[in-house]
Amino acid sequence: MTAVRRLRLGYSPCPNDTFIFYALAHGLTRDGLEPELAYDIVLDDVEALNRSADGGELDVAKVSYHAYGYLADRYVMLRSGGALGRGVGPLIVTREPLDDLGGRRIAIPGGRTTANLLLRLSQPQAELVEMRYDRIMPAVAAGEVDAGLIIHESRFTYADHGLTCFLDLGTWWEETTGLLVPLGGIVARRDLGDAVLARVQAELRASLAYAWQAPTATRDYVRCHAQEMDASVRQRHIELYVNRHSMDVGEEGEQAAVALLSRASELGLFAPAPEPFFLPESTPA
Repeated sequence: MTAVRRLRLGYSPCPNDTFIFYALAHGLTRDGLEPELAYDIVLDDVEALNRSADGGELDVAKVSYHAYGYLADRYVMLRSGGALGRGVGPLIVTREPLDDLGGRRIAIPGGRTTANLLLRLSQPQAELVEMRYDRIMPAVAAGEVDAGLIIHESRFTYADHGLTCFLDLGTWWEETTGLLVPLGGIVARRDLGDAVLARVQAELRASLAYAWQAPTATRDYVRCHAQEMDASVRQRHIELYVNRHSMDVGEEGEQAAVALLSRASELGLFAPAPEPFFLPESTPA
């Protein structure tokens, strides 16, 4: 009997990730195919995952598309499990209406988040202050910073903090490029080998299919890890960020990823990422 291969897998506690990964994390995607895999789960903020992957601490990880530019030589992007689409972009919020953000201090949820890259592309004169994403809205409301760049379920709750939307960066990207907004995806170490990579991708798809077929089974897992305790907000979060591009990135998603990483490399952030960015379709052995 072939030994089980254990992989260290990191994803965020956000509802879209816990919804997608529920079945995989609970061993519900195994079907006797080789290679047999098991996962040691690490739940962390997306920027922490970006850094952990860069440090080689994770075999498979949810990362920002921005961060992938720093990882592409060692990791390949899987076709499934990601967050991209239309109307899904990060927002810049303020306590009081502002005419512009030139010279303003903006709290960001991490230097390698896609949100920060979109901000840098659209607001190059802003002064950036990095903090954990769930600290940003309170910091803006308290006047600690002039504006905040918010992600995840914060787009549904910022008005509850007395904040207003200065700019929807997803809308800005879509209107500027005509493309989907590529937020985050699942990467796996290239040196895992073709068979393991294909197997992980197949299990990701099976996990999402399970969640769509039996959404009530995922609810407790999603709820116990979510920052937001309101059930309707969690559901809206899942419905927005988990879509057909989460099952397969598709040609539209590939084009969006290429465009985003090309713009980042033009800024000199990293060398052009090797193509193809995504793991080719394959049937696990």
